[in-house]
Amino acid sequence: MQQALDFREESDVLHGLLAAMDDAALARTTLYKDWTVNDVVGHLHFWNHAADLALADEDAFAELMNESLPGIIELGHPVFTHRWLKGCEGAELVALWHGFYGEMSERFAAADPRKRVKWAGPDMSVRSSITARQMETWAHGQEVWDMAGTEFLGKACPNSDRAKNIVVLGVKTLGWAFMNRALEVPDPAPYVRLRSPSGETWEFNDPATPDRVEGDAVDFCYVVTQTRNVADTSLVVTGDTATHWMQIVQCFAGLPEDPPAAGTRHAAA
Repeated sequence: MQQALDFREESDVLHGLLAAMDDAALARTTLYKDWTVNDVVGHLHFWNHAADLALADEDAFAELMNESLPGIIELGHPVFTHRWLKGCEGAELVALWHGFYGEMSERFAAADPRKRVKWAGPDMSVRSSITARQMETWAHGQEVWDMAGTEFLGKACPNSDRAKNIVVLGVKTLGWAFMNRALEVPDPAPYVRLRSPSGETWEFNDPATPDRVEGDAVDFCYVVTQTRNVADTSLVVTGDTATHWMQIVQCFAGLPEDPPAAGTRHAAA
């Protein structure tokens, strides 16, 4: 399953940066909700573990959610995952996450992509589950790349056409973004036309639709994952429906969340 390989490659890209950072750098605070890099890695590792458990054992996954969700709601993700990890952090945490996602990707690659699995939000296919893990790895990786990419590796995050998985997820979850806020789902959906990192053109929905979102595919990924405000991208958004979508878009499960305010998420100078 290509999506499982894409998840592993996305994780490897982030690991290349994390491996260059010492424990002091891993304890630094990012521009994402004051999370540290350790918070990011711990969060990714916990939900990788949850997705892997959902693939293997539905009852064990349900037990994990019953035990964990009250703590996440009460304490917040960083405090909860720190306790779940029993204080593991720094290079030790990076190594734990790195070893687990490698083995996990092999299990997903061997699985039936159409099998349904449970999740904290709606059930999904195995293919969608591992795509969601790639999406979250890429999205949370951005705050690390924003803060440390140039400092430690001399470059911004190297994006590739793996981004198409995130684009497809963003397009497919239009209905979820509206339903999650108890809003009527727009019909027809806006036309989406994007330029991929390799220069290909990716198109979705009916091109005759007046509402549209056009521009760079990575910018679209930024917005649907709430990594950037749409105002901080080069996307061209046309029509009331498309504008509303880009203001509330959320391709991940959970309660409705608002995108970051314009100008608050950016790469370090």
